[in-house]
Amino acid sequence: MNSSNSPADETCVSEDEKWMRYALKLAEKAQAINEVPVGAVIVKEGRILGEGFNSPIQDHDPSAHAEMNAIRMAASNIQNYRLVDASLYVTLEPCPMCAGAIIHARLARVVFGASDYKTGAAGSVMQLLQSEKLNHKCVINGGILKAECAETISAFFAWRRSQIKAAKAAAKIGDPTQAVK
Repeated sequence: MNSSNSPADETCVSEDEKWMRYALKLAEKAQAINEVPVGAVIVKEGRILGEGFNSPIQDHDPSAHAEMNAIRMAASNIQNYRLVDASLYVTLEPCPMCAGAIIHARLARVVFGASDYKTGAAGSVMQLLQSEKLNHKCVINGGILKAECAETISAFFAWRRSQIKAAKAAAKIGDPTQAVK
C-alpha cells in the first residue's frame, strides 16, 4: 500500500517488515496452543511497549485477541491507557472490537499483514480506524508480508479442518483415540 519510493519510505518499509516478522513469531506462540495464529506488537521509537497473541480459547475470554493483549500489556507497561505516537503491528487486519480499542488507546498507526474479508475493520469489510464519525483516526498500512501472514492463517485452518475430519471419521468407526481435543 506504500506507493512512494523515497529513501525514508524504504526505511519505514524495512522497519515495518522487521516488526511484522516479530508479530509472526508471536503468531507461532498462538498456534502452539491451538489458537488462531495471530500476533501483535506495539512499538514506539523502536522500543516494544507490549506484545500479544491470540488466546481466547486458553483464557476463556472472547476479547483475548492479539491486539487486545498487546494493548493491555503496553498500557500496563507505560502506566497509561493512551498509547499516543505508538504503532501496532499485527499479522491480521483488526476486527471491530480491536479497532475500537485501538481508537480508544489513540494508537497513531496500524500496520497489518493479511486482510480479513470476514470481519476486517481497517477497510476490508468496514472502516473504523479512519471513520469521520470517530474522534481519532489511525494511519493504516496494510499488506506488509501479506503472503506470509495469510499463509500462516490458511495453513492453520487447513490443519484444523483435517483434525475435525479425522475426528468425525474416527467417531464413525468407533475409535475414541482419534477424538479432537
